[in-house]
Amino acid sequence: MTELTHSSDGGTRPAEVDPAIWRVVGSPLVAGAASGPLVGETVAVKDLFSVAGYATGGGVPEYLASAPIETVTSPAVTALLDAGASVRGIAQTDEFAFSIAGLNPHYGTPPNGAVVGGIPGGSSSGPASAVSNGQASIGLGTDTGGSIRVPASYQGLWGLRTTHGAVSAEGLLPLAPSFDTVGWMTRSAATLRAAAAATLDAAAQVQPERRYLVSPALLALCSPEVQDAFAAFVADLDTEAVELGNLDKMFETYRTLQGAEAWRVHGPFIETHPDALGADVASRFAWASTVSGEAETQARAAMAIAEARMAGALGGDILLLPSASSAAPQTTAPAAAIESVRAATMRLTSIAGLSRRPGLSVPILSTPDGPVGLCLVGPRFSDLALIDIALELGDAAL
Repeated sequence: MTELTHSSDGGTRPAEVDPAIWRVVGSPLVAGAASGPLVGETVAVKDLFSVAGYATGGGVPEYLASAPIETVTSPAVTALLDAGASVRGIAQTDEFAFSIAGLNPHYGTPPNGAVVGGIPGGSSSGPASAVSNGQASIGLGTDTGGSIRVPASYQGLWGLRTTHGAVSAEGLLPLAPSFDTVGWMTRSAATLRAAAAATLDAAAQVQPERRYLVSPALLALCSPEVQDAFAAFVADLDTEAVELGNLDKMFETYRTLQGAEAWRVHGPFIETHPDALGADVASRFAWASTVSGEAETQARAAMAIAEARMAGALGGDILLLPSASSAAPQTTAPAAAIESVRAATMRLTSIAGLSRRPGLSVPILSTPDGPVGLCLVGPRFSDLALIDIALELGDAAL
C-alpha cells in the first residue's frame, strides 16, 4: 500500500509522488461519473482551477496559506468529471501563471518527459509533466500567452488553447482575463478531442477553410533548427505567405494589456507580500505595476486594430507556425538565454491571444535538441476541426 502524507488543505500526497509536479494527489482525488466518453482517463488539474474541498494556490505558497477551501468546482473540471474522467490531483503551476518556462522556485522544476534536463515549459508545467511522464492522461491547463502550447511543444504533447471565451473561466484564478483561455494537453489526439468535445459547445463550432498560411516574419524569430524542421514539413503543402503587421508593436500591445490586467488581479496581494515571488516573476509584476491607465487605454485601442488586421489577413484560413521558437532549453541554461527564448516565443504565441483564436500544438516537428510543436491557428470556434485537420496533416507527413 502506498504511504500517504496529509496536505494542509485536507488532500493526500503519496510519498513517492514528485512534489515538483503535484501539489495534492489522491487515488483518485475526485472520482468521475461511472459512464461517459472519458471513463478511465485521469486528469492533472492546474493549480488555478477551483476543486471543491481544496484551496487554490496559484503556485505561490504564501497565497495558498491564506486561500479559502473552495466550495464549488470549476465548470472546466466538472465537464471532464461528468464525462467520466477522474481527477488524479492538483498539479503545479508557475507563480500566478506569469511565465512560460516552468521554473517554480518554491516547489521545484517539473521534469520534462521528452528532453532530459530540459525545462518543462509553463505555466501549465505541472499538468504537462504529469501527462508526459505517464502520471495522468489529460492535463487541464490555461493558456494566456502560450501556457499550454509551449509546454506541449517542449514535451512532445498535443495541446489546445481554445477560442477565447469558448470555455467558461468561472472558478479560475485569472492572470489577464482578456487573454486567459482554458485547454488540455494529452499524449494522443483521440484523448484531446474527447476532452475538448466533452467541454466545448458543439453547436458553436465551425469549419475553417483548408488553406494554409505561413508568416515568414514569425518563422524568422525561430532557431535555425526549428526553421529547418518547419520548412521541411510544409514543403509538400500548398501554403501562402501572409503579412500580419509589425510583430514587435503587436507584442508590446499584448504585453502592456497583460501586465495591466495581471497587476490589477494580483497587485494587492503582491504589495502586502513583497517577498512571496521568485526574482523573475517578481520583476515581471514590478514592470506590470508601472503600466499607466493611459498606456492601457492606448494598448486596448491598438489591440482592436491588430485583431481587425489579422481577421482580414487570416479570414477563415489556418495559420501554420512553430509552437515555440526553439526546443526546450536546458534547466542549466543561463537566465539570459532562457529569457531570450521566451521573448521570441511570446511573439509567436501572442498572435492567437491578440486575435482571440484557438491554437493547437501538434507534436510533429523534430530538432536535434528535442521536439517542437506545429501550431495551427484557426478561425474562432474551429477548435475541434483543428484537431481533425492536424491528424490529416500528420498522416500525410508519414
